[in-house]
Amino acid sequence: MADIYKDAKTDEWHYPDSAYILSETDERGIIVYANELFCDIAGYRLEELLGQPHNIVRNPSMPRVAFKGLWNDVHTKGFWTGFVVNRRKDMGHYWVYATVLRRLDREGKARYLSIRTKPNRSNVEKYTKLYAELKAEE
Repeated sequence: MADIYKDAKTDEWHYPDSAYILSETDERGIIVYANELFCDIAGYRLEELLGQPHNIVRNPSMPRVAFKGLWNDVHTKGFWTGFVVNRRKDMGHYWVYATVLRRLDREGKARYLSIRTKPNRSNVEKYTKLYAELKAEE
């Protein structure tokens, strides 16, 4: 298991600054690959994630407009980069700075590769506030 830990006061989980959380979904958003850190930080075993919708880790505090922008950029530019708070199996959460890339597999079907790193605290604080404001407007 990677060096991850929980902040008991905030229920936020942390992972190494140098780590990469990786996953890939098919064209329907079904997880087809997840690295060990993704499993560890999300609190699932690999067998629990494969075949599941990627939104299994969607945190309800994320505003819908953020995902609308993500998918708009992925479909128009082929990628998106931004800050996301995800939900763990135990209902804790963790923050990521994510890049989502659209690619085509050998059969020409879309695949979505997500590469995530640990954001700095100032961005977590900034986006915690922004996402709460956007969520309140929904």
